[in-house]
Amino acid sequence: MSHQGEILQEAIKNSGISITRIVDDLGITRPTIYRKFKEETLDYGFVKKVGDLIGHDFSQDFTTSEQTALPFVTHSVSPTSGSAVPSKTLSLQQPEPDCTKQLLALQTKYISLLEAYNELLLKVYGPR
Repeated sequence: MSHQGEILQEAIKNSGISITRIVDDLGITRPTIYRKFKEETLDYGFVKKVGDLIGHDFSQDFTTSEQTALPFVTHSVSPTSGSAVPSKTLSLQQPEPDCTKQLLALQTKYISLLEAYNELLLKVYGPR
């Protein structure tokens, strides 16, 4: 069975619309879309945008649970040198059924990452 990236690639190919036009309309690069073709699960928002561009309804191609799943990848951040940057592990969370809650969760994660980045910059370059 094909994974979501392959289904997306096949739908784009069958649409007859060029990859160049699609990436231009989406505001992404060609390597980005080719990476998406290799992914087993895709973000629903991205698939919806592509579907709108090529005139394809992916609702029959993906199950309902796959449509609502946002594939968050967990990485364990560990310092490579002897720095004092704390190690953080992001946990995999079940997607919230409410879009507002999803956005708030993403905002919280984003702010957390920005704060960690700022701490790292201060440790590496010091205060201005």
